[in-house]
Amino acid sequence: MDNKQPLLPSQGFGGHVNYYVNLRKTSLSVTFAKWILKIAMWVLFISWVALMFLFPSDFMQKLFHKSIQATQGTVFGITGSLFLVFSSPILTIALLSIAFLIISGEEQLHENKTSKCPSFRLWTFPVLVDGPFGVVSAAEFIGILLFVVYVIWAVYSYITSILSSMSDQLTFKVQSCLFLEILGLRLGSIGMFCLALLFLPVARGSVLLRLINIPFEHATRYHVWLGHLTMMLFTIHGLCYVVAWTIEGRLLHEMLDWKDIGIANLPGLISLIAGLLMWVTSLPPVRKLNFELFFYTHQLYVIFVVFLALHVGDFIFTMAAGGIFIFILDRFLRFCQSRRVVDIISAKCLPCGTVELVLAKPKCLRYNALSFIFLQVRELSWLQWHPFSVSSSPLDGKYHIAVLIKVLGKWTEKLRGNILKNSEAEHQKELPWTPRAKITASVEGPYGHEIPYHLMYGNLILVAGGIGISPFLAVLSDILHCVREGRPCIPRNILIVWAVKRSDELPLLSTIDMESICPSFSNKLNIEIRIYVTRESEPPLEEGQVQNTLDFSLCPTSNRCGMSVLVGTGHNVWSGLYIISSTVGFVILMGLLDTFYINPFRISSWWYKGLLFIACMVFSVFIFGGLVVGLWHLWERRISEKEQFEDAKLNADKAGHGETVAHKDSHQKVLAKLTGIHYGARPNFKEIFESVSKNWGHVDVGVIVCGPPTLQSSVAKEIRSHNLRRQFDHPIFHFNSHSFDL
Repeated sequence: MDNKQPLLPSQGFGGHVNYYVNLRKTSLSVTFAKWILKIAMWVLFISWVALMFLFPSDFMQKLFHKSIQATQGTVFGITGSLFLVFSSPILTIALLSIAFLIISGEEQLHENKTSKCPSFRLWTFPVLVDGPFGVVSAAEFIGILLFVVYVIWAVYSYITSILSSMSDQLTFKVQSCLFLEILGLRLGSIGMFCLALLFLPVARGSVLLRLINIPFEHATRYHVWLGHLTMMLFTIHGLCYVVAWTIEGRLLHEMLDWKDIGIANLPGLISLIAGLLMWVTSLPPVRKLNFELFFYTHQLYVIFVVFLALHVGDFIFTMAAGGIFIFILDRFLRFCQSRRVVDIISAKCLPCGTVELVLAKPKCLRYNALSFIFLQVRELSWLQWHPFSVSSSPLDGKYHIAVLIKVLGKWTEKLRGNILKNSEAEHQKELPWTPRAKITASVEGPYGHEIPYHLMYGNLILVAGGIGISPFLAVLSDILHCVREGRPCIPRNILIVWAVKRSDELPLLSTIDMESICPSFSNKLNIEIRIYVTRESEPPLEEGQVQNTLDFSLCPTSNRCGMSVLVGTGHNVWSGLYIISSTVGFVILMGLLDTFYINPFRISSWWYKGLLFIACMVFSVFIFGGLVVGLWHLWERRISEKEQFEDAKLNADKAGHGETVAHKDSHQKVLAKLTGIHYGARPNFKEIFESVSKNWGHVDVGVIVCGPPTLQSSVAKEIRSHNLRRQFDHPIFHFNSHSFDL
């Protein structure tokens, strides 16, 4: 045929070649830069950890004392030198992390992390299943062992050093008291190193968590483990001194002592009491019985940190200052974000006792399907914040985000009652000019994985218990959107295992219309849904109608106020500017303080310099970081104004929906074909994994569990058993949990 055109036109061939050559060069340069940054961060991190690990040795102790003597006459003094050694590495890693995320950009979101040959992974292979730590992966188990080895080695090294330095001329009483005091001092230094890591996992939007792709809800367990270890060390540290002072007969005098030069005991006692209150109320029996007591008592961390700085002074406090400074950075951002009032634009009450809230958000807010938000409804309480998993995909809509909330406690009961009351008022009001009911909220987040790891597995098993289906609705919607739009998406086989108590919870599955998201998705995806109704032996008589009994309550607003973009996955450039400005501001404030106040006036009081050090950390974030946050707000407002035109078009497109009834019927038929319901039975994970092994073959299978600890343990136990005794042609299962438990 004469009109047939070549696949590569001659006039554009050079352009195509240049494009791909430039793309390859860019990709190579980006990869090279990322490798340089990775190497630099690993070198810094290993050096930092090695320094803390070797600190108890005699060599490091001598080097430590020499560095103190060598830096006494400098501008920043001992404090500056120790801050450079103990705290600057983690801050430098944070700055390099920002550079790494900026360079990675969208490339990181679409990298294919899967390997062609299925293999075990340390972070997804459960080793410990039943125990005080919950489900522990091989990587986490190695980390626990390293901490145990470090504590044992440090205690042994210190005890050996103390015993070797004891003089035989001293009486047994004096030797005992001296031994206890020195041992208490050394245990306190070990606790300071643990404290350096304690605050890093609870910096919810921390760039460090984003770098290693660990979401906040998963990192909280590390904070819990480190908290137990830190408080155990600090408690024994205090008891050593109490016993020694009691033997010497000067307990009360020493406990109330507040020295200017040296360790101030009374601030240490106050800090320890605050820490003990946090520790006791965080234990599982107390936390589950009275969560509010745990939550409010945990705000004593301010007292704990401030009086710790007064207790040890500025230069010893620098051992843990880096992690605390990163937490302050995150806490200030969260405070700024939570000040905004966000409109709840839609609310639904389902008959199973579940509430669906749809919140307004700007288009530029990034999040993933497996994300959490912290929600505060101001009509209910100005103090209570509750975490909820996102039930919508970021591809469902550019201007909204949805959550499903199970009514279980007093706060959720009040929320459901408020929505029903507003719904009745909407239906019964007679005056057209009466203002409509409005529900507002404050939001922190979203927090989650930096990359959508559910898109990195070719085969997925999603195991949910009750309301745990909520994040998997977002996952399913996300995958369907990716398939429809031709985005990078690996999953092809998806098995959903859902255990519910009663069949009135089944309408939750109908909140996602798979056929409307991706027509004919069954040709591209193999989706199977197995539902287990544990407390009903047979289907109810009204089965098939239960999905239609929904109670709607709509709370529209003319000018929607969306969530702030300050926290969560955030904006890399603004986040980098915020961290850099705050860190530089801290150095500037400390320099000005040393130059014009501490050194000229010969300020030598340890506790006072510790207070000034804390003040510089806080004010640097508030002043220098606050300036960047203000500019960030202005940028966000300008972006939101540009999005208003797109928002208007979106609303116009959604105004007419004529095929909802017919499409709903087809959706029910498609859903019925995919779903198998088993009454009076619990999931038999051994049979489920065996059937998957026969059907899917030698592949990697990502298993994501969202439900109570017993459900996670059952799945993890079966995964461990299967992976250890698997045949060569069977899949390798990778355990991932998605459950929030503070």
